[in-house]
Amino acid sequence: MSQPPPDFLPFTRPSIDEATIQGVCEVLRSGWITSASKVKAFEAALSEYFGGRPVRAFNSGTCTMEIGLRIAGIGPGHEVITTPLSWVATSNVILAVGATPRYVDIDPATRNIDLKRIEAAITPATRAILPVDLAGLPVDRDALYRIARQHGLRVIEDAAQAMGARSNGHPIGSIGDLVSISFHANKNITSIEGGCLVLNNEREARLAEQYRLQGVVRSGFDGLEVEVPGGKFNLTDVAARVGLGQLPYLAQFNARRAELARLYFAQFDNRGAAQLGLQLPPRDFANSNWHMFQVVLPEERLRIVRAQVMERMHAAGIGTGVHYPVIHLLAMYRRRGFKPGDFPIAEYVGRNILTLPLFPAMRDADVGRVAETLMRVLLENQRESSKNA
Repeated sequence: MSQPPPDFLPFTRPSIDEATIQGVCEVLRSGWITSASKVKAFEAALSEYFGGRPVRAFNSGTCTMEIGLRIAGIGPGHEVITTPLSWVATSNVILAVGATPRYVDIDPATRNIDLKRIEAAITPATRAILPVDLAGLPVDRDALYRIARQHGLRVIEDAAQAMGARSNGHPIGSIGDLVSISFHANKNITSIEGGCLVLNNEREARLAEQYRLQGVVRSGFDGLEVEVPGGKFNLTDVAARVGLGQLPYLAQFNARRAELARLYFAQFDNRGAAQLGLQLPPRDFANSNWHMFQVVLPEERLRIVRAQVMERMHAAGIGTGVHYPVIHLLAMYRRRGFKPGDFPIAEYVGRNILTLPLFPAMRDADVGRVAETLMRVLLENQRESSKNA
């Protein structure tokens, strides 16, 4: 791929203020650069944000899901219901604890797991549901937890993309079971790398701390015991200081994302996107945090495939992304018996979903540029109608 031009518009870019940059410098000068006071302060701020629930910070939003599964007692012989349309980490963590992912196809409108299909997928081995809030649009928590309660299932929410989103009036993370959040550089707020796990009680919080750092429990000056097989998942104070600087901007960032999303809808509506068959995301401004603005290309109407669309956008100075190819058709999962046609809705979306630029520092004019360029690429490459074929 050629070097992007200076005015290249990426699909995302974090906004980090000067005070946060200076705060990181202060942490570096202090000599306390691994897990110390800033991590504790970040956890306290997150706990306040989530309504006082216990929160523990980690070095990724992947290990938080794995630890959530372990805290819920999920292991060999168990099945976890999840979606095939997500970052592969959502399924990899299920395998990591020795359990088996059991996929349910997606709702074509929300692109999240289809809640109406979940009960048919429950077996005697099912122990948990791991839903994903794709692009920051939450799965309906009321409906999700009705199913979970009825069948005695734990829920580990992959809310990696949903910081600041809401479901039925409740901020994500303020209610529910175990909630995993990511602070990766492309998320609505970042700690560069990192994540947190929102827990139900202090017992779970202590267990999360053990899993976070080799299972170690310390006592006194020299006491050390290990009771569970933990890992090396601790967040650094450097990362935590970035997170502390970002959290106060969450509402502002999300409000700007919503403004940009409204502009996208207006631009695509005015340019006849629906007539072309371009599928826009749900217009849910009450719940979504607009982590991403994703369209689904009308493959049956185009002479080119998604990679070619992305190439033409890149040549015009616009970055795009794919979030995500379906998991069950990746080689490791095919070896487990999954095949094309198992989840046709997710497969269609996975082939054709395209993430467009969306981040708080974007200008209004950038939205028009993206929409105009994408529509031009698609219109130039429409399949000829049958009468002209």
